[in-house]
Amino acid sequence: MKNYIFITDEGVTYQPDSNSPEPDIENCQVIGFVKGKNENEAFENLIQENEYLLNTNFNKIISIELKNVNYQNKYKYFYLNDHKNKKCSLLNL
Repeated sequence: MKNYIFITDEGVTYQPDSNSPEPDIENCQVIGFVKGKNENEAFENLIQENEYLLNTNFNKIISIELKNVNYQNKYKYFYLNDHKNKKCSLLNL
């Protein structure tokens, strides 16, 4: 079985602590993680395991195969504030 992530680029989101009435970030949203022999089987499994999706307004769902079998244990966090602070430090030299 292969691992898949399903995402959509429909919908909007806001930055933390945003006061804007308009969404301020274009993004993709994770719909789910599912296994299957191929994309079609994984999509059917996604729907079967999350029937509520049929009651949402999402339409376009994108599948991406996760090549790393241990994807759940293989991730790295990046913090924008660290990068911002580094850039500010360089500007103040």
